[in-house]
Amino acid sequence: MLKTLGVVGSALVLSGPRGLAEAMAPAATTSQDTERGTTTGEIPKRALGKTGVEVSVLCFGGAHWSRMNSEAEAMRVIHEAIDAGVTFLDNAWEYSGGRAEEWMGKALQGRRQQVFLMTKVCSHGRDKKVAMQQLEESLRRLRTDYLDLWQIHEVIYDDDPDRHFAPGGAVEALLEAKRQGKVRFIGFTGHKDPTIHLKMLAYDFPFDTCQLPLNVFDSTYRSFEQDVLPVLNQRGIAPLAMKTMSGNGAPIRQGIITAEEALRYVLSLPVASIVSGIDSREVLQQNLDIVRRFTPMTAAEMQTLRIRVARYAMDGRFELFKSSNRYDGRIGREQHGLL
Repeated sequence: MLKTLGVVGSALVLSGPRGLAEAMAPAATTSQDTERGTTTGEIPKRALGKTGVEVSVLCFGGAHWSRMNSEAEAMRVIHEAIDAGVTFLDNAWEYSGGRAEEWMGKALQGRRQQVFLMTKVCSHGRDKKVAMQQLEESLRRLRTDYLDLWQIHEVIYDDDPDRHFAPGGAVEALLEAKRQGKVRFIGFTGHKDPTIHLKMLAYDFPFDTCQLPLNVFDSTYRSFEQDVLPVLNQRGIAPLAMKTMSGNGAPIRQGIITAEEALRYVLSLPVASIVSGIDSREVLQQNLDIVRRFTPMTAAEMQTLRIRVARYAMDGRFELFKSSNRYDGRIGREQHGLL
C-alpha cells in the first residue's frame, strides 16, 4: 500500500531556526536570460541542521563530475557552479581513485573560503588508523587544512554500524578529527536500507548530517522518507538527499517524470540540500534553473505524484541501489569479502 507521508507532516519537525515556509521559499528575484534561455537569480540556502551554518540547496556532486573526459572542462563547470552560488561541494576519498579530490583541490585554489567542503572516509569497517590516514590523504588532495564536513561513506551492509562503532573504529576517527580541528562537522551516508540507517542512529551519536536516498519512488519501496527522515528532523541532524534522479536519470530519460518534478519533490521535503551528480554544463544549468525558480509542492501535489509513479516504484526498478550491488563501491565489497 502506498505510504502517505507529505511535506505538511514533515514540516512539524523541520530542523534549523527557520520554519518550513521560509526555508523553502524561492529566490526573491529571478529573471529570464532570453539569449541563453536560463533563469537567473539567487540559489536558495537552508540551515544545515543544528550546526548554525547555511548551505546551498544544491550540492555539487563530485562522483559524476570526476568522470568527465576533460579536466579543463571539469574546472569550467565547477567554477561556473561556484560563481552561480553553489556553496556546498561533495566528494569522497575513493571517487575515481582519488581524482575527484585532486581535481576539486585544484579547482578551489583561491576559492576555498567561498564553499562548504565535504568529503567522505571510505574505511568500510576498517579501524581508526585507516580512517585517519585517509583523512590526511583527502586533505592533501583537496589542498586544504580542514574539512567543513567529513562523513562515513556507504554504510550499506548489515554489520557496518557495529564495525564503525566498535572500539577503535571509524566513529572514533570522526571525534579525533574534530578534536584536532581538521573537521568541523561529521555525518554518515548510505543508500541500501532504512534499517541500516536507523541502526547507525540508534547509537545516539551526535552526527551533524546524514546522507540518504530520497526521490519520488522512495515512499513506495523501502522508504527512507517514511522511516529515516522524520528521525533526522526530530534530532536536528541535517538530511542530505541523494539519488534524487534514481542515480542514473533513467526515469527522466524514459519520460516517467521530469527533472523538475524529481528535484522539486525532494526540495519540498525537509532536507538541507540535494547532492546532485553533475557531469556537464548542460546538467548544471538545468539544475540551477530548477532550484532558482523552486516553489514547494503542496502535500496534495506530492501525493498525486506518488500515486502517479507508484506502479513504477513497487518493484524498485528505479532504485536498484537498494536491491542490487550495481551502486556498491568496489572497495567496500572487498572489505566485506564480496569480490
